[in-house]
Amino acid sequence: MTTIVPATVTGTYKIDPSHSRIGFVARHAMVAKVRGSFNEFEGSGYFDVEDPAKSHLELTIKAASIDTRNPDRDAHLKSNDFFSMDEYPEIKFVSTRVEAAGGGSYHVTGDLTVKGVTKPVTFELEYTGEATDPYGNRRIGFEGSTTINRKDWGVNWNVALEAGGVLVSEKVTLEVEVSAIRAADGEAAA
Repeated sequence: MTTIVPATVTGTYKIDPSHSRIGFVARHAMVAKVRGSFNEFEGSGYFDVEDPAKSHLELTIKAASIDTRNPDRDAHLKSNDFFSMDEYPEIKFVSTRVEAAGGGSYHVTGDLTVKGVTKPVTFELEYTGEATDPYGNRRIGFEGSTTINRKDWGVNWNVALEAGGVLVSEKVTLEVEVSAIRAADGEAAA
């Protein structure tokens, strides 16, 4: 089914963190997937339906808000073995290009900064719709993902397994599910 994105959703938006998720998935011990998310983040941008190249997005994540539903694992991820969160408290994404991919899908390329290392990544995002909530806020939604190699950002810690393989996969899937609120006419997203 092809999704038609109405031109009326063009505008400036601010991500609603209480109705959005920024997460990740990594393979553990070569047999299971561990899912986690970051609970504190903010982002804003401009979305232009008719000329996606004019669109842009900026996202800042508080690294210490990592949550894998396991306090010991979270503490390890916050340490110098992984994210060095005392030295690098934020993870950032700043878009550099937005392209329509057809059917309500978009390629959003940008610079991802983790542990002071900045590398380009491209998210495949799908427009999930628009709505006016009970408080009169105009909202749009997007969801999608990209897969990265964590070692490209200096997140190198691992342990070899006796039977072969490693404890934590190098490949990590980054996931986004976003609900964004449109700024009032003439108001810039903060």
